[in-house]
Amino acid sequence: MNKKIVILGGGESGAGAAVLAKVKGFDVFLSDKGHIQDRYKAQLDSYGIEWEEGMHSEQRILEADEVIKSPGIPTHAPIIQKLMALGTPVISEIEFAGRYNTAKTVCITGSNGKTTTTMLTYHILQKAGCNVGLAGNVGKSFALQVATQHFDYYVIELSSFQLDNMYDFKADIAVLLNITPDHLDRYEHKFQNYIDAKMRITQNLTKDDIIIYWNDDEIIQKELSKYTISAQKKPFSLKKSNQVSAYVENDSLQVVTRFGTLSLPLSDLPIKGTHNVYNSMAAALSASSLLIKNEQIREALMDFEGVEHRLEKVAYVKNVLYVNDSKATNVNSCWYALESMTTPVVLILGGTDKGNDYNEIKELVRRKVRALVFMGADNHKLIGFFGNMGIPYVSVDSMDAAVQSCYEMAQKGDTVLLSPRCASFDLFKNYEHRGELFKECVRNL
Repeated sequence: MNKKIVILGGGESGAGAAVLAKVKGFDVFLSDKGHIQDRYKAQLDSYGIEWEEGMHSEQRILEADEVIKSPGIPTHAPIIQKLMALGTPVISEIEFAGRYNTAKTVCITGSNGKTTTTMLTYHILQKAGCNVGLAGNVGKSFALQVATQHFDYYVIELSSFQLDNMYDFKADIAVLLNITPDHLDRYEHKFQNYIDAKMRITQNLTKDDIIIYWNDDEIIQKELSKYTISAQKKPFSLKKSNQVSAYVENDSLQVVTRFGTLSLPLSDLPIKGTHNVYNSMAAALSASSLLIKNEQIREALMDFEGVEHRLEKVAYVKNVLYVNDSKATNVNSCWYALESMTTPVVLILGGTDKGNDYNEIKELVRRKVRALVFMGADNHKLIGFFGNMGIPYVSVDSMDAAVQSCYEMAQKGDTVLLSPRCASFDLFKNYEHRGELFKECVRNL
């Protein structure tokens, strides 16, 4: 009898895992308590995969030999708790696909910057002529690509949720950008639980593997001291030292590779801000670890156009620049966005709070922000924290009202910055939907 695999969640991750399981000969059933998009239904149907939506057929799910859980489903969900009580293995799509993957993997995680670093690494490898796939939090499902395509390399963005249910999976190159408080509502409001999830990127590394990390992150340094990691270490830093493989010197990016030291003036990087210097170092070290030549890395760094919804310049309206940073879903990413601003800012904040501390951005708000627009279904916490700072603010509950308020409050030469530092689920489907609406409202001014 074929092994019974149940997939929970019918989005990109779940549908892809279902296809791979079917291709590998398993008895597959997919269940989604919500709605499955038509394109995923069509994909499942084309492979003859049975599925359900709007419910969980509990008895059938509990009969599974193994369950593949989509990253959006928390461990405390009742069906997951019942499976765990039975001792049924619950794994992630990445873990499952990893069993059948033969390509080299560059796996990137961090609280901030992972999408930019993933896209930049992918861009470098593509420009160098590599046969490379893009997976994880961006691109197509890793499992679907393993089932239907062949690549020599994968660049995979991994969230803490994906790392949670990975056990035997191993990266060839592991990239750990930073660790700051995020998603604490999913981790019992304990920062260490979230840290432990991020550090799973280091699991199963061997002496033939490489780990790239931010050397100046105190949390990473503290955590690495707890682990025995045999992989080759390639840390990066803003400061030059014998320990680091990439650094900044004389306003130039310096990356030590097997082909010598790659040097690139920071002014030649099209993506601006200190955080993007870190992202560029991590991507360059990843590419050089795969023996991509220095000149190819340099060219790719210089023509990378950035990531949609991440410090994306939308338009100038009456000499005011509007910037879409909808992907800033935590406090630290908002800090980086503000840190990169060189003009007075009208800042849009708000959304679904994830239990984070606003103190991290308080001083930057005080120094750089002319006016605040709180946009959310419930703005009481934002008003309570920022409302007594002496900065003009308004509270709104729609994107249209937010952009109109910014238009009225901004002055010539200002930047209007959507950098919500919150999840988007109170008013929008996701951060992409939030960013698209922002751009649409700006263009309608």
